[in-house]
Amino acid sequence: MQELADELPGHSPRYVLLSYPLTLASGRLSVPYVMIYYLPVTCNAELRMLYAGAKELMRNTAEVGRVIEMVDPEDLEEIEEKLSGEQ
Repeated sequence: MQELADELPGHSPRYVLLSYPLTLASGRLSVPYVMIYYLPVTCNAELRMLYAGAKELMRNTAEVGRVIEMVDPEDLEEIEEKLSGEQ
């Protein structure tokens, strides 16, 4: 996840499609398919509107089960907890 966090730009939003393997408390393997909507606070208003307007289209096109919004690349460090909480 650190490599992905390093690739996210500081001033531009991104959509990231993620399939992340998790082992649940029951021992069962789960591989949720989610979309990360990365929208840094330093992003300009035009890009914010562009990405916000296309978020649902992207979600539906990718057929993801959940959208996780993030404003800071360091939020990726908590992705496993966020995904585990979904189960």
